Amino acid sequence: MLSQIAKQRTLSLLGFNNKLVATSMRLISSKATHQKETDKVKLRGKFLKGKRQDLPTMIWLADLLEPAENFTKFFTREDNKISEVRNVWLLNYRNFGDSDHHDSFALEDMSNDIVRFMDENQITLASIGGHGFGAKVATATAINHTNRFTGVICLEGGPVNHKYHESHQELVSYIEAVRNLNIEKLSSAEALKKVSERIAHPKWRQIILQNILTDRGNLQWQCNLEGLYHNVRKNLSDVSHWGDSYGLWPGQTLAIFAAHSRWIHLATNTLPFYNVFPRLEGRFPDRINTHADEFDSPLNHWLHEDPDESNVWRLSQKMHKFLRWNDGANLLLADKSEAGWYYVPDRGFDTITNTIHGEYTPEHVHHNYLYTKEYEKSRETRGKEGAGHGQFLPVGQFSPKDKWF
Repeated sequence: MLSQIAKQRTLSLLGFNNKLVATSMRLISSKATHQKETDKVKLRGKFLKGKRQDLPTMIWLADLLEPAENFTKFFTREDNKISEVRNVWLLNYRNFGDSDHHDSFALEDMSNDIVRFMDENQITLASIGGHGFGAKVATATAINHTNRFTGVICLEGGPVNHKYHESHQELVSYIEAVRNLNIEKLSSAEALKKVSERIAHPKWRQIILQNILTDRGNLQWQCNLEGLYHNVRKNLSDVSHWGDSYGLWPGQTLAIFAAHSRWIHLATNTLPFYNVFPRLEGRFPDRINTHADEFDSPLNHWLHEDPDESNVWRLSQKMHKFLRWNDGANLLLADKSEAGWYYVPDRGFDTITNTIHGEYTPEHVHHNYLYTKEYEKSRETRGKEGAGHGQFLPVGQFSPKDKWF
């Protein structure tokens, strides 16, 4: 376990000036540890509270090796309206960031980690999305737990086999190149020099250097680099692949790719996306679209860090529009932050008199129905059995609980 001290990013100590290489200082959690049992893995991240009360949650996952906190700037931009409709959890999945390590990189295990995190933090329903490999994890999680997620956002990633992609092979070569550095025996300057010699791509160089921590003056890897190395070399069906057995996501989806993406080839990857996300078919360029970028830019995979501020704003607008108007499942309204204002005719069962009668039921349930007290508060406000405008029906009062769950 890491010591209980603030740890600094290596390049921050060195004062490197190149914005594609230098990293800023941030505190590193000392709680991450290697777990032997998969269900003991704890996930950690950063919570960004929205601008309103009682907002639904979005869980956001970063790309392979990248700390989820790197998205803080994007989601907290003054012109980013996502905070008006969602609380955001920037969550590190297992083996990366501040989260615990485990030998397994299986998408099913990662999915279970995320749902267990939701239970621990009393989150009933959530939108989920990610960038790069984070989008693949988000997709698998939504498929494995359809009753817990209302929509999926894929940014420059998703249910794709990357084994033969040049970009993925390049990343694998970087992992292999730094694996045998023995950074524990290096100084910060030596580590910077050796990593820079081995990693040609400036952005991946920055991200890999972000995974080097200082602990009592010694360097160590924050990520489970050894486990990742063995995973990508064995071509297991998680990091490099997408198994057909994972199935499909029947809900709403937004997919955004760089116009000159090296990771998502529209000519070859469109069909796999339609196979997994059937609601995307026929929705180009509305719900599956490309985003402007520079062909030769090293940042064309990291659209949220585009030097052109207007492009970053347009990206956030696409995501906000989806979350505000399209994200939803079953009888959930598009905007779940204001629940219970619309009613539909229904047949209910009165548990007191054991009779069936007509009633008006809220068109959707609260986004956090497992943990909210809104239903009880509404009943106290009514002081009667019937539901008034803008009020909730108590769970199970007029209809069987399976209607709600």
